[in-house]
Amino acid sequence: MKKKILTWLGVIILLTLTGVAIATGMRQHITYSAPLPDIHAVKDSAVIARGRHIVLGPGHCADCHSNVPGKDSLLKAGLDVPLTGGYLFDLPFGKFYTKNLTPDKETGIGSKSDPELARVIRYGVHADGQMVLPFMPFQHMADEDLVAVLSYLRSLKPVHNRIPENEYNLMGKMLKAFVLKPVGPTEKIPASVKADTSVAYGRYLSMVVANCYECHTQRDGVGNFIGEPMAGGLVFETPGKSTLVTPNLTPDSSSRIFGWSRQMFIGRFRMGKLIEHSHMPWAAFSRMSDDELTAIYNYLHTLKPTKMPKVEQ
Repeated sequence: MKKKILTWLGVIILLTLTGVAIATGMRQHITYSAPLPDIHAVKDSAVIARGRHIVLGPGHCADCHSNVPGKDSLLKAGLDVPLTGGYLFDLPFGKFYTKNLTPDKETGIGSKSDPELARVIRYGVHADGQMVLPFMPFQHMADEDLVAVLSYLRSLKPVHNRIPENEYNLMGKMLKAFVLKPVGPTEKIPASVKADTSVAYGRYLSMVVANCYECHTQRDGVGNFIGEPMAGGLVFETPGKSTLVTPNLTPDSSSRIFGWSRQMFIGRFRMGKLIEHSHMPWAAFSRMSDDELTAIYNYLHTLKPTKMPKVEQ
């Protein structure tokens, strides 16, 4: 009797695993529907300049979409950086490569329409309907800034650079099949946002363009936010390097920037990267203007004072 029970248990487990494997395989190319934003690049030099500033500055696109040696030095010097992609994210669920953002028709964005590119950024859906991995949290970027970004990318010299295909391992395939979904906007998208030193613009930069909250808020093992916004506590571990934990940026007395003046805050950004393996895109952020950094400073001081969460290391 015991042998029969074990046999049937083995059969049930085998059938379950087979079913999961089949379902996982069948769900690797799920397509999703999302609107095509009415966003179109223009050739106006002022708009292109605005897009260049966003892409190479607060938007820090070059931090991931460039794999050229010395890109931080180029950024700090105010120079352009080739956005030819190829940067590897070697993660527990697979190997993922950033895309070529130059207008090359075969290996870059040249074959995609402006609305298709805008949908990738805003709704996380590729031109073929498949999901974009949720690495780019720019869903709430104002229409005017999104036009500027696309206008700048369209103005670049096309560079032929074929990027390897993403490689999902078993865990990654299961996440793709049953967990991950496209991430779209959760609030109304503004047509434009006035660039000034106001708290409102500081929130826009912190939460939409520079995405400070993405790293300065504690998350669980699958990326869900579990901490108070900007209270820090996200752990970054690099093999062979010291473990880094994002600092608290709220006005609490435990905050890294508690007691800092506006000039001290701006001055820290002008210094650039001090820890070699820091994940913060210091070189790109150093290109932000004094007014932009002032706006962020003003916004951070309106947050709820929160103690940094306890972090297990």
